[in-house]
Amino acid sequence: MTTEREPAFREKGDTWPKILKYNYEKYGDNHVAMRYKRFGIWQRYTWKDYFLNVKRLALGLLSLGFEPGDKVLIIGDNAPQWYYTELATQANHGVSVGVYSDSTPLEIKYFAENSETRFAVVQDQEQVDKLLEINQELPLLEKVIYWNYKGLAHYDDPALIGYQQVLQQGERLEEERPGLFEQNVETGSADDICALVYTSGTTGAAPKGALHTYKTMRAGADYHLRLDPWYESDNVVPHLPPAWMAEQWFSIGCHLLSASVLNFAEGPETQQQDAREIGPSILYHGARFWEDQAAMVQARILGADTLKRFAFRLLMPIGHKVADSKNRNQKPNLFWKLLYPLAHIALFRSLKDSLGLSNARVCYTTGATLSPDAFRFYHALNLPLKSLYGSTEGGALTGARNDEIRSETVGPVHAGTEVRIADNGEIIYRQPGVFLGYYKDQENTAEVLNDGWFYSGDCGFVDEDGHIVFLDRVEDLIELANGDKLAPQSVESRLRFSPYIKDAWVLAGPDGAYTSSIIIIDYERVGRWAGRRRVAYSNFAELSQKPEVYELVKRDIDRINEALPPGARLKKYVNLHKEFDPDEAELTRTRKLRRAFVEERYRELIHAIYGDKTEVPIEAQVRYRDGRMGTIKTTISIKSVEGVGG
Repeated sequence: MTTEREPAFREKGDTWPKILKYNYEKYGDNHVAMRYKRFGIWQRYTWKDYFLNVKRLALGLLSLGFEPGDKVLIIGDNAPQWYYTELATQANHGVSVGVYSDSTPLEIKYFAENSETRFAVVQDQEQVDKLLEINQELPLLEKVIYWNYKGLAHYDDPALIGYQQVLQQGERLEEERPGLFEQNVETGSADDICALVYTSGTTGAAPKGALHTYKTMRAGADYHLRLDPWYESDNVVPHLPPAWMAEQWFSIGCHLLSASVLNFAEGPETQQQDAREIGPSILYHGARFWEDQAAMVQARILGADTLKRFAFRLLMPIGHKVADSKNRNQKPNLFWKLLYPLAHIALFRSLKDSLGLSNARVCYTTGATLSPDAFRFYHALNLPLKSLYGSTEGGALTGARNDEIRSETVGPVHAGTEVRIADNGEIIYRQPGVFLGYYKDQENTAEVLNDGWFYSGDCGFVDEDGHIVFLDRVEDLIELANGDKLAPQSVESRLRFSPYIKDAWVLAGPDGAYTSSIIIIDYERVGRWAGRRRVAYSNFAELSQKPEVYELVKRDIDRINEALPPGARLKKYVNLHKEFDPDEAELTRTRKLRRAFVEERYRELIHAIYGDKTEVPIEAQVRYRDGRMGTIKTTISIKSVEGVGG
């Protein structure tokens, strides 16, 4: 399968710094590039502000000894400084290396060592403390620049320097060597390496740094702008920093090319409220975000008064009926067409507003399989939510136009992409956005890259309409005893649609005898449910093992089993005594399950499930409701689902 493509926005330049300069010269102070909420007030930054901040920082880095090819580690939540740093690094012919703000010192040490970082630009005292803890083990790291000064006034480590001080040094260099920045920008090339984006490490192996040029990055942005054009008037609220590949395509590439407006929330905890104030027209999140949001709505309805619950149960089926018709590429009949506007006025409009979705016209989900139930929920609200498929190494592959969105596919391939499906179902593709290879890792590069073809490790197929159907990782597919294959992600995503289930892990035991699930309850929502029913508990572990909670979870498992083939239905389940934790390597920083790791960690529990035991004793550290930590000995129950055969 091969399609052709044409480049977009060619006149703006072939590197991100050139495009920033173009926008500065075109818009100057007349158009907002960014907003950043600080202390409850939205601060405006024009394209002139964006350009001058990048220029001063780039020159400041040069004054500190920055050389072409140097790597800059960027650690922090979404903020203008994150983007200034990436563009300043690239303007100096350097390479940006993004790291998530919740990374541990050990993880940061790995990224810094592996990328051979000389400079780090970080958000605040928390990130500074992490780097100072490992600084002696990083001989190549010369300077740590911080943009939030709170708590750092008395730090005197010579490696530390404040962000404003670096800008001032940049201003002095501009006086000494006027035009240096502009010269560096103009000598940049589309084939220059500009970013090192690390994989999530889902497979259990250490994350690998994918090398990208402006050309490979630009391909992903171009694909999406042709799929759904962005405009100068569009508002975007990024959720994750550009350590995530999708943010590189959207928040860096699409933003610069379209000259739209980026809006940064005051912090992760205010993300939803701040997004509601802005009313973004373009949204892109991982599947977990969309599922969590849908589950939150359900939880609110369950805790609402009788009238609101009645309205939800009465009107949502109208939205579902219309959404189901569109998913089948059919038009709803006149009866449902007349009912839908009434349901919109009575319920859907207020629901969309409460979620900050009133102005949404482009909505993407990516990174994992989205629950069909969550997909149906958003389309009932008339949101054009679509699944995209791509990867850090392979680039963007698919996306559907609004009139061809289907819940079971990730859309047709982008123009300019060649796709093959291997005998084992692996998706293999070649296109201009494929990475150059893993940094300092020829062996792993050779395993996934051959003659420009990227071997994704993902399983799927092309349906009769030319859409890609993504199933799961090839290595994660479960072969059942009856010979059927089961994609665990599809079942796990359905379970997470429940307001009471935060996470789920589906497995089939050593011989694929039958499927079971290890459930992570949503502590906050189940806690409120338990409180209304006067179910006493003191911590997560105790609440998870309550018989009433097991019965609550079973209702959702029964719901899921109805939609599964008989051989794939969940026969047993366990409520785990704790949440999966990225700090314990059970999840990646993007909240994907690291299956190989958890299989080893919970090996005894798996043996108990498939050894026909009914409980397993465990010793665990717990946090009590008052914040105290302690160690308890408890028993995890293993429950069977009635009516499901082995």
